[in-house]
Amino acid sequence: MFRPRTIVASIVSAVVVAAIAHVAMLLAFFIVKGFDASVFGVVNSFFVPQTLFVLLFSAIFAWIGAYRRWYLALIAGLVSGVLGALVGTGIPVLAAGNTLDGPLMNYLIGTLVGINLVFILVVILASVTIGRRVYFGIDREDAQQLFAAERRVAIIRRPPATLADGHVTHIEKSDIDFDLAEEQWESYVSVLESNGWESVEVDVAHDLSDSVFVEDAVVIFGDVAVITSPGSEHRIAETEAVEKTVREVGLQVARIAVPGTLDGGDVLKVGSTVYVGRSGRTNAEGIHQLRRIVAALGYTVVAVPLTKVLHLKSAVTALPDGTVIGYLPLVDDPKIFDRFLSVPEEGGAHVVKLTDDTVLMAASAPKTAELIENLGYRVISVDISEYEKLEGCVTCLSVRVR
Repeated sequence: MFRPRTIVASIVSAVVVAAIAHVAMLLAFFIVKGFDASVFGVVNSFFVPQTLFVLLFSAIFAWIGAYRRWYLALIAGLVSGVLGALVGTGIPVLAAGNTLDGPLMNYLIGTLVGINLVFILVVILASVTIGRRVYFGIDREDAQQLFAAERRVAIIRRPPATLADGHVTHIEKSDIDFDLAEEQWESYVSVLESNGWESVEVDVAHDLSDSVFVEDAVVIFGDVAVITSPGSEHRIAETEAVEKTVREVGLQVARIAVPGTLDGGDVLKVGSTVYVGRSGRTNAEGIHQLRRIVAALGYTVVAVPLTKVLHLKSAVTALPDGTVIGYLPLVDDPKIFDRFLSVPEEGGAHVVKLTDDTVLMAASAPKTAELIENLGYRVISVDISEYEKLEGCVTCLSVRVR
């Protein structure tokens, strides 16, 4: 079943491809004829049928998914151009009373390497380039699904030697076992990789004690990376290396700018809804800027009051089916979420979606793991105790490109 946005994207992209081909022919003959404007009428009347059939065929190909791969778009452009040229040239000739016989077929085929050749080439080029861009510019959800399907990238950042100096706000500071923290980080990354995620590592920053929590520096929306504006002064420098990495991955970049502040840990995506915690690290201006950025990508931002935890995803995350899960004592208003499931442990409020039926969570929440398994999910638990001492959780240690 196709969504209305897909139909609109198919039609608009087809109109663009056909229009480009038609205008290209007008300009080509105008130039060849020595900039004689009188050729416009003749050329226009000749190519209108071809243009209309290219529009029809291109829309059909786009609708059935031809733009999801560049080579399929190339084939679609070739077929649309050839069929559009043949049918568009042949129908007026047949309408004039001619019979579809050998000589007429030879004439029609001859036009493919003659008067219609440039038209066909332009259709192919426009389909592979501008047509695809227009299609995915309208159908952002399709683009995001395609990007996620093509690349399952997890951006990570190795714990710095200064990890023990990390800041906490809602819990008492505890001693950190750095060797154990490194082992736990390696185990976490190993789980991601064994479940099909390609890990891409941001350069380690030993002078930035909280930089292992890479999630706070960037939020990914399909092929767009929103570089955050950290709400804590000591974390501002973390974003530079992260931006460099997401550009190397091939993502487009948008930014939250001061006076706006926004931490990635305050952003929870559930389908096309983006819940954003109004926390001590994320202010109203930051939410306003994010709302403006993601509205163009097809998302709706819902602001969430937050007073009991550092970040929104310290209190809630979401299962693959979109159900928001949270530890109720830390959730200000569970009614703000469409579907909410209370879990029995604080550590159980945090899950990372690995696949549609598999989640990653902390080993500190065995009761919640059992609850989630009883819902039909496979649960992989990892020990991240040293990061939990710094108000970290399984979501904080990576940013998944999806």
